[in-house]
Amino acid sequence: MEKIRGKGRDVPEPQSPWDEISPGLWMGGHVWTDPAGELRPVVVADEFDLVISLFTRSGQGPGPDTEHLVALMPDAALTAGQLHTVRRLARAASGALDAGRTILVRCHSGYNRSGLVVAQCLMERGLAAADAIALVRRRRSPWALHNATFTAYLAAGLDVAARLTELDPLP
Repeated sequence: MEKIRGKGRDVPEPQSPWDEISPGLWMGGHVWTDPAGELRPVVVADEFDLVISLFTRSGQGPGPDTEHLVALMPDAALTAGQLHTVRRLARAASGALDAGRTILVRCHSGYNRSGLVVAQCLMERGLAAADAIALVRRRRSPWALHNATFTAYLAAGLDVAARLTELDPLP
């Protein structure tokens, strides 16, 4: 099984291309490990109405008729601007859900960056941070949101985290 490097630990690639976190809201990545243990690319065609990508790889979709929002960001500490972008994307996902659309939020493995946006979307829809994080981990993987900085952002609230980040900007 292919593994990604986590902060001081090996993190297994996900066992599925994407998983439904709440009705209509899906979370995934660009790679997954099939039942035989082989690493496979995830190619999105037209399975979703809206795809939000925080990481992209050429040839992995979505198709030309799918709305695609792209906001590349690291799986590391974020700037205030990036935190505001996460909030904007979460609101876009929530609005799409209200309109009855299906949404995929994805990053490289579908754990951290996508988890941050999905959890924030769930919080916009009324869940507490701890409940949103738990739901993401239960539905996607226990490895989802293993980036402690991201869970701290969610616990503090993205607006507060952005204000604090502005006080001590990243180099």
